[in-house]
Amino acid sequence: MNKVGFFYCKTVTNKNFKYLYYNNSFFVTLTNQNTEQLVALCKTGNQSAQLEIYNRYYKVMYNTSLRIVKNNFEAEDIMQDSFLKAFTKLESLKNASTFGPWLKRIVINNSIYHYKKTIKNNEVPIDDILYKVENEADGISSDYEFKSIKAQQVLNSMKTLKDNYRIALTLNLIEGYDYEEISKIMNLTNANCRTTISRAKESLRQKLQVGTA
Repeated sequence: MNKVGFFYCKTVTNKNFKYLYYNNSFFVTLTNQNTEQLVALCKTGNQSAQLEIYNRYYKVMYNTSLRIVKNNFEAEDIMQDSFLKAFTKLESLKNASTFGPWLKRIVINNSIYHYKKTIKNNEVPIDDILYKVENEADGISSDYEFKSIKAQQVLNSMKTLKDNYRIALTLNLIEGYDYEEISKIMNLTNANCRTTISRAKESLRQKLQVGTA
């Protein structure tokens, strides 16, 4: 049996336990275990621990991918693939308490890779849609706050931005990555990254102003 091939299987719940039904068998999930304990069990190939980890994180990871690729089916595939990759590389995770951020980084990297692959298949070089570094003064300041505007309005407006703007702001404002981390993820220079985010914030601010006018 594929040790991580159960994600599309049926989960059955009663008032006391949650079960995974796979291949005519039931597996009890380990809902009382913390993440560190589950990761340790996953390293031994424990399928119930893998299922419990999946149940705890799949919604967040799916939404993270969806904000980048903007396609439900693609986000689902990326999320599934990221869990598979994570479970096969658990030995490289030095601190089990950082599993969540580590998994999210895998999801984001996979989503960015998919985005770049889509751009390549459409024969639009990614360099053509990423602005070259210019005078950053024409953007809004990095400490500009959107807290006064409803979160859902910000998210809806972000969906209408150019893809590189949307991805950069998703990583910065929602996922909390700093400029250096975003530069590595999006394969940009630090200066280009700052300019992209600055222009993205300005574009977002303009859309929000129009929406509240």
